[in-house]
Amino acid sequence: MKKIVFGLAILASIFTSCTSSDDETTANTVTGEITGPITANKTYPLGTYTLKGIVKIESGVTLTFDAGSTITCDKTTGDNALVVKNGGKLIINGTASQPVVFTEKSQVPGSWGGIIMYGDAPIKAIGGVTTSTSEDGNAMSYGGTNAAHNGGSLNYVRVEYAGAKLADGTKENNAFTFYSVGSGTTLDHLVAYKGADDGYEFFGGTVSMTNAISYGNFDDAFDWQDGWQGQNNSNWYGYQVTKGNFGMEIECSNNNNAFFPKVTNVTLKRAAGCTPEVAGAIEIDAFQFKKEGNGDFSNVVISGYGNYTEGATTYEGAAVKIQDATTNTNQVNGSKIKLTNVKISATSHDISGATGSIVVTFPAGQFSTNAAATGATLTTGNWSTVGGTSLLQ
Repeated sequence: MKKIVFGLAILASIFTSCTSSDDETTANTVTGEITGPITANKTYPLGTYTLKGIVKIESGVTLTFDAGSTITCDKTTGDNALVVKNGGKLIINGTASQPVVFTEKSQVPGSWGGIIMYGDAPIKAIGGVTTSTSEDGNAMSYGGTNAAHNGGSLNYVRVEYAGAKLADGTKENNAFTFYSVGSGTTLDHLVAYKGADDGYEFFGGTVSMTNAISYGNFDDAFDWQDGWQGQNNSNWYGYQVTKGNFGMEIECSNNNNAFFPKVTNVTLKRAAGCTPEVAGAIEIDAFQFKKEGNGDFSNVVISGYGNYTEGATTYEGAAVKIQDATTNTNQVNGSKIKLTNVKISATSHDISGATGSIVVTFPAGQFSTNAAATGATLTTGNWSTVGGTSLLQ
């Protein structure tokens, strides 16, 4: 009996309680280091972990995180990211009261690569090709014919301070990056917090995302290309503070597609004093469509995309900006861009072209305003709170 009691005492000393980055104190009972590659199914129970390196979930393998865990990187150790290869699965079982938080020790935007997922759902990249190579530093192939690809289930997940280049990557990564991810994947109640690039970026694919917050990311709140065509997206909330470019940057890699994504219940806000990420880059619009970008958006609230002065020049923001003549001809005039029930405030223009030669006139029924639009409707709680401050402002 004494041996049993002594053993329990040792276990109690090992499994100590910790406090997550949420306001709620949870009994994190496990600590450990996460390294890759992940070659066998594994579940990380409630705990506080360190993610070290570019951790890749291999094809055929499922990695699971239980609710309430905090996973921290340290940029001083080198490149860090969590990568789901095509055929692998990431299951994150967060809850509203106990989200799963991925963060970085220094709390400096752009300190790690975030969550990157690959699939084999359809894409159309530049030149209309159906496969391409990622620009995230992993240089992995993406694209295929499996529209129902399933990369797992991400529920109540927050990614903080991402946006780092990996290896010799040509651009920064995002908080969440989805390469040809399919409709079998669940993306629900996600938060992209204070990253150095986009909050979310889709490179083609058919996946949809619901209940998503993009807060304080230096580039765009939401971004996509390569013919992304998710159809069941709702409740997107973007709030740009300090630095920020477009609320949504929308392009289709110069492909005049017959399809387009659909998003209902959207809020895009820009705080007073928010400046573009880079001086001279006049990216201050709520929606920017370029390179044949398109989409169907309804119940939209836009606020704060007004004038921006740089030196002696004042630039005027717009709720909707059409960047090039081809997009205006094929997508606007072709009724492939639709924004209805849109409420606009503190914004210089409702609709504009990037130059005076681009005259934008939406066909009947393709653009409408409504002062009663509500935008995104999201619940408050630990999942949407950082440092005691609600992100839903």
